[in-house]
Amino acid sequence: MTINAAAIAEKLKGTLEGDPAVEITALSGLAEARAGDVSFLANDKYERLMTQTKASAVVVARAWRGVSACRTLIRVDNPDKAFAELATLLTPAPKRRQPGIHHTAVIGAGVKLGQDVYVGPYAVIDDGASIGDRTIIEAQCFVGSDVSIGSDGHLYPQVAIREGCRIGDRVILHCGVVIGGDGYGYNIEVGADGMIKVVKIPQIGIVELGADVEIGANTTVDRARFGRTRLGNHVKLDNLIQIGHNVQIGDYSGVMAQTGIAGSTQIGSGCIIWSQAGITGHIKINDRAQVGPRAGVSKDVPAGEYVIGEPAVTKREWVKTLSAPRQVEKLKERVAALEVRLAKLEGAN
Repeated sequence: MTINAAAIAEKLKGTLEGDPAVEITALSGLAEARAGDVSFLANDKYERLMTQTKASAVVVARAWRGVSACRTLIRVDNPDKAFAELATLLTPAPKRRQPGIHHTAVIGAGVKLGQDVYVGPYAVIDDGASIGDRTIIEAQCFVGSDVSIGSDGHLYPQVAIREGCRIGDRVILHCGVVIGGDGYGYNIEVGADGMIKVVKIPQIGIVELGADVEIGANTTVDRARFGRTRLGNHVKLDNLIQIGHNVQIGDYSGVMAQTGIAGSTQIGSGCIIWSQAGITGHIKINDRAQVGPRAGVSKDVPAGEYVIGEPAVTKREWVKTLSAPRQVEKLKERVAALEVRLAKLEGAN
């Protein structure tokens, strides 16, 4: 799709500076933009890129007064929000599946399908499952027996939801997500013959996802040992995350890629867990807390606190540890200077 800068400014309710007729065909970041692209500046730390960008137009804040290599600027109240709106304008609408069941899909006994449901090629809906209105089940998905999925959801290819799990409305599960796999639980037993055995602990609970949950590709959420593993409303999980059995995550929390959360951990509402964090089991991360990248958390985190490091400490403590080596170097310099002075004094005596 091609659109000129004047039309973009009008749709974004922005103010145009520069050439209104310049044609835009794509969206890009400032660094990789080419002629014909529109970009945006929403964070001052990227301002230096404005002098280098090859974008034909840039969306900026109304108050921005920096130097720009791009001569066509579109000034708006919120560049981040405006650029998101622009993305929907320039990007083709995603293909919408027409309701129906592909002839290769397998539908079990007693399955309840709502209105306008789509079930793709080679998908399997097991006995007693329930699928809400307008939900899309893409190719090769597996929905286990007695699973309940709400309305307006979207399961991308090769999602697997095991028996008994409960999925809320408007849930999006990306490729390869596994909901309700067994949690990690074993006992060590010694048999009558003296042989040691590793005995599996039955995982008889379920997973429950609230409304508006989105889970990234190849993430796993284990079923509870008993009861339920639960993700609250509007929880967002990135790719390649492991959620252990009986974990509870409150509403509006987010977890970034490659994080592992061990069993029975409780995470409050409005929390952010950054990439590659490791969280041990049976602890509580309270509301609005944050766990920094690669942090190793082994104890409770107070509400609103930010922890980082391994083992994780508060951000204030972590900054102190970063400054310690510099303090040691300064101390060594002072000691060396004192030794020189002492040697001179001893020589004088």
